[in-house]
Amino acid sequence: METIRVIYIARGIKYLAPIIAFFEIVIWLLAIEVVMNDLSNIANFLAFAFGFAMGTYIGLVIEEKLSIGMVILRIVTTEDSTEEIVSFMQSENYGITTVDATGSRGNVKMILSLVNRVDVPRITAHLQSTNPHAFYSIEDVRYVNEGVFRPKKPNAITGLFHSFIRPRKKK
Repeated sequence: METIRVIYIARGIKYLAPIIAFFEIVIWLLAIEVVMNDLSNIANFLAFAFGFAMGTYIGLVIEEKLSIGMVILRIVTTEDSTEEIVSFMQSENYGITTVDATGSRGNVKMILSLVNRVDVPRITAHLQSTNPHAFYSIEDVRYVNEGVFRPKKPNAITGLFHSFIRPRKKK
């Protein structure tokens, strides 16, 4: 729960994070009560530590499945392979910007796009199949004002908390 809460805070999802914090602290208090009742029992210490470690891992797996938010996708490639990538991105309704640049080995093209995190595996799979030598980096985005965005299809979990997890536009 802590992992998910911290990720929600980092992404600016301020309505769901306090709800998770409430349940997180209730569970923590119940667990620490067991440990504190018998300080000589090493098994309680180890079980608490193991539970904390597993909770962190499970939280990361859940967060990866939720794929909340948007990312900046930067693709750097040679000029001759740019058209295939641009064509794919445009056919999939992603907004893109291309920039001429100079890399350490000569002229390159940089393709910039803001995409939903849930779409990253499909885009990177396309890059791997059509241009395995393209360099790309992915960076989380906290807030986006305007642009051309492919609509995100809500999954069952995000649909349940749609009003909580959808970032609000600032007025």
